[in-house]
Amino acid sequence: MEGGNSPNLQLQQLPLATAAVSVQPHTDSFSYKENLIGALLAIFGHLVISIALNLQKYSHIRLAGSKDTRAYFKTKTWWCGLFLLVLGELGVFSSYAFAPLSLIVPLSAVSVIASAIIGIIFIKEKWKPKDFLRRYVLSFVGCGLAIVGTYLLITFGPNSHEKMTGENITRHLVSWPFLLYMLVEIIIFCLLLYFYKEKNANYIVVILLLVALLGSMTVVTVKAVAGMIVVSIQGNLQLDYPIFYIMLVCMIATAIFQATFLAQASQLYDSSQIASVSYILSTTVAITAGATFYLDFTGEDVLHICMFALGCLIAFLGVFLITRNRKKSVPFEPYISMDAMPGMQNMHDKGIAVQPDLKASFSYGALENNDNMPEIYTPATLPIVQEQHGSKGVSAPPYRVLEHSKKE
Repeated sequence: MEGGNSPNLQLQQLPLATAAVSVQPHTDSFSYKENLIGALLAIFGHLVISIALNLQKYSHIRLAGSKDTRAYFKTKTWWCGLFLLVLGELGVFSSYAFAPLSLIVPLSAVSVIASAIIGIIFIKEKWKPKDFLRRYVLSFVGCGLAIVGTYLLITFGPNSHEKMTGENITRHLVSWPFLLYMLVEIIIFCLLLYFYKEKNANYIVVILLLVALLGSMTVVTVKAVAGMIVVSIQGNLQLDYPIFYIMLVCMIATAIFQATFLAQASQLYDSSQIASVSYILSTTVAITAGATFYLDFTGEDVLHICMFALGCLIAFLGVFLITRNRKKSVPFEPYISMDAMPGMQNMHDKGIAVQPDLKASFSYGALENNDNMPEIYTPATLPIVQEQHGSKGVSAPPYRVLEHSKKE
């Protein structure tokens, strides 16, 4: 009896197994199609954001000498940049709903590539071909490496897709890998914040690591919010789940604090250093958060993971070369510091008593092309010329300053 019933049991279990396989929400071809849609949206968004920021910067530069501090509000260029900025942010935001987080985050290198190309195209200085290639060889090499890294990221990116429903997000939120990750991240964040605030550790790595830790939570919540909105548009309403509003509040709060630390870093360090270090740290931490929270690399083979990591490293190197080639801004000081006296050390000369700086592009009291250095430090003598009082009894000044040449 048992032997006779076993074939029937096998026949009855076969349709159930096939039904379970057919319930998979995405096939491989559709998953790659979603990856492509998300990657294209991210590339489009970062490209438009880069153009928008350069348009607004161009508007500010043109109105730099205007007395009206808000004159750029009246220009079409600035408003066009604002419209493109909103459009680009919407493109990047919607890309998180289609592709895995670990694939979308590294594609921010597109904005660095676009900024470098725009800077080369719209350069105002005239260069000879040899000087041009020598000046921008690092930018060309960096753009090439970043493009190769972006291609590898899209080709070998994670292919895990899951509907962002309230139940799935809640299940990931209380999973032990993410709770352990959050505990480690909170400890590291508190330690860095203590050294930054109490010990005055104003190192660029410390500040941008704080930005990266906050940014990892920002992208995690952005993917949850964007995914739940897309699922709601498709007909399965998710906006009535409390987890949606929790993620929305966390997204806004972490984005605000992230912008605050970035503003503090921009006051202390050059923008090119911030761009490269922030991209490397933020991408690494965000990929770790996505792999922990959304399990992006579950089911991926070793080859795809290694090629994806190689694409990240190549993109990192490309962004580093692009930002390294940017000209550092020289701070403008239209005044003489009281401590900048001969023989005294100050914060500008790195301990070397040099005043005035003959190499400075703009400085009161600094004369260029002088024959003798001691003449700079020799106080000018004012020749005294006695004058007779006028007949009308008007008192004249006891002396007057005569213009004298360098020989006098």
